[in-house]
Amino acid sequence: MAPPSSWWGGEEQRGTPVVVKMDNPYSLVEIDGPGMPASDKARGKNAKQFTWVLLLRAHRAVGCVAWLAAGFWGVLGAVNRRVRRGRDADEEPDAEASGRGRAMLRFLRAFLLLSLALLALETVAHLKGWQFPQHLPGNLQELEEQLQHLPEHLQHLPEHLRHLPENLRQLPEHLRVPERREIQGWLHRAYVAWLEFRVDYIAWAIQKLSTFCILLFMVQSVDRIVQCLACFWIKIRGIKPRIATAAASGKRRGKKKSADVENGDADDAAAGGYFPMVLIQMPMCNEKEVYETSISHVCQMDWPRDRLLIQVLDDSDDEVCQMLIKAEVTKWSQRGVNIIYRHRLSRTGYKAGNLKSAMSCDYVKDYEFVAIFDADFQPNPDFLKLTVPHFKGNPELGLVQARWSFVNKDENLLTRLQNINLCFHFEVEQQVNGVYLNFFGFNGTAGVWRIKALEDSGGWMERTTVEDMDIAVRAHLNGWKFIFLNDVKVLCELPESYEAYRKQQHRWHSGPMQLFRLCLPAVFKSKIPFWKKANLVMLFFLLRKLVLPFYSFTLFCVILPLTMFVPEAELPIWVICYIPVLMSILNILPAPKSFPFVIPYLLFENTMSVTKFNAMVSGLFQLGSSYEWIVTKKAGRTSSASDILALAEETHVPTRPAAKLVRGVSEGGLEEWGKLREHEAAEWTNKEDAAAALAAAPATPKKSSKAKKPNRIFKKELALAFLLLTAATRSLLSAQGLHFYFLLFQGVTFLAVGLDLIGEQVS
Repeated sequence: MAPPSSWWGGEEQRGTPVVVKMDNPYSLVEIDGPGMPASDKARGKNAKQFTWVLLLRAHRAVGCVAWLAAGFWGVLGAVNRRVRRGRDADEEPDAEASGRGRAMLRFLRAFLLLSLALLALETVAHLKGWQFPQHLPGNLQELEEQLQHLPEHLQHLPEHLRHLPENLRQLPEHLRVPERREIQGWLHRAYVAWLEFRVDYIAWAIQKLSTFCILLFMVQSVDRIVQCLACFWIKIRGIKPRIATAAASGKRRGKKKSADVENGDADDAAAGGYFPMVLIQMPMCNEKEVYETSISHVCQMDWPRDRLLIQVLDDSDDEVCQMLIKAEVTKWSQRGVNIIYRHRLSRTGYKAGNLKSAMSCDYVKDYEFVAIFDADFQPNPDFLKLTVPHFKGNPELGLVQARWSFVNKDENLLTRLQNINLCFHFEVEQQVNGVYLNFFGFNGTAGVWRIKALEDSGGWMERTTVEDMDIAVRAHLNGWKFIFLNDVKVLCELPESYEAYRKQQHRWHSGPMQLFRLCLPAVFKSKIPFWKKANLVMLFFLLRKLVLPFYSFTLFCVILPLTMFVPEAELPIWVICYIPVLMSILNILPAPKSFPFVIPYLLFENTMSVTKFNAMVSGLFQLGSSYEWIVTKKAGRTSSASDILALAEETHVPTRPAAKLVRGVSEGGLEEWGKLREHEAAEWTNKEDAAAALAAAPATPKKSSKAKKPNRIFKKELALAFLLLTAATRSLLSAQGLHFYFLLFQGVTFLAVGLDLIGEQVS
């Protein structure tokens, strides 16, 4: 009841006074009085605060949705631009798969179209409830018992009806074949026919193939676990290759430890007078981003200059690059380094032909060992002192291989994932095989060969694109032993673009299959023990070079999406998730800082299985792409055009010594024309000529301003991406959670790789 008031509008002071609280301009009027309990007041205040909280959260939600929408449309726009402007990697002349790649692409396209059609059919069946069981009188066992108690005359049914219980058992619990009276329309009839066809003809074939691939997967996993255990034992026991002279000296003094024998005592052994004649070969081809750094590192090698010769083997067809490399060689030659420059007119045999041509020089017979470094390798000055002494007192030793280290391993996600793979390769595979078998595949660089071992094994051959593995296998068959030095590391560069990495992996996986096909007769005819032959054929070639890419592609890129459309063929969860994750963790152990990338590493390795499988097939069946050699592109982050120009300005390059240098290394009468051209190119009379040549040359890209080119589109990866995403959508209908997440993430990974969104573009 309102308080009484006079007609003048004045209020009498009766009842409860009105109190107005103005906490802020937007607060409400609150009235305190006996008729309004304290709980109502608190409730009103809480409602006000709750309203404002809701408004604030709604504002944030709208902003978040707007941000997500903008990001989504931005991604779609970027994908659209990349697809419109992208270059097709499978249609270019240097693509690694001309015939085989197109055949695989056609297969993947057909597979994708079939999966889309099946997804549409399964979606209709899901919406109409065709594939779900209705309420039946009991389970299948009760139904079978009822059929067994039918009258005798019903036992004369046709064959396919008398085995109805057995056929029903083949279907998953959530699927059944509808009865004839339940079929509604032609689409339902087509779905029923598809169910019967896949149960009778497809499911068993997929199940058999998946069982075979799972068996291969388990064998390969056991091999990897055994290698990891052997590596762990090597670490625990401190097993390392020892220098014979240093080890004997340590025993006499009684003070040396095994770690000192390998590291510190190498200098003692060399200082004791063991300085054999060493030849260093540096094959390169159009690699002007990295040549200067590698040549400068090799020229600073700590070895007597009169017992060292450096051959720069240039196969470049770019005249500017040739001039730059010759200028660098001349500069170090004037400083007293025994270095020569060689250039071939014809690049026959690629790297193997280049090395073979260099070994045919007359002066090579004066040298006992040859060290090989690719154009992007940067050895330390003590490299020869840490490797060559291992040959002393060990006449059966043919090769000493050092480990690679990477200058750009943290540059992007692609280089991080490559670092994981190569760390496992060197730390586990190479080290274990070197310690227990004295054999492993030569890595093509950062190694020292005994020249007698090369000559005894037939020298460099041009029959494959993996000349390093070829010479290693032939030397092993002739009884030569190898040593791997895990503590001696040589810096090099990883491919930073997916395009370069893809081509490199194609060469690395097609070559071994070529070699396996060519050298198999020689393996059986060799005189090495039987267990070494078995290791070479069963483990080195078949299990690690053929089985690995085969089951990886077949199991995770073909069978897994198939099981989503043919659920009668099941793939165990431990094959999809648990064992692959465990194997990925084992691979990352040699690079513990990469543990956060275990899931991206697993997904990326499955993505690379397409390239590796394609390469393996092309090498095994001698297809054209297996003979292609494409130089891996380098970024050259340690050199730049300004640095090269500064070095050219520092050095005065005289005319005659350069001409004499070129004449001394020419390959005979067949290269008279080449000598004339080289003589003209070498006549730089002053630093202005060098600067002018450098100014005319295209600028070497820097990290900050790297030259871009249109992105590539990898159609095989894109086709598999859409296939896996289609299978992931189908798995939602079956409520298979783990399968859905794996297929989704794997499909997104294939999509990112197919659009060339991983790594960087280097031109």
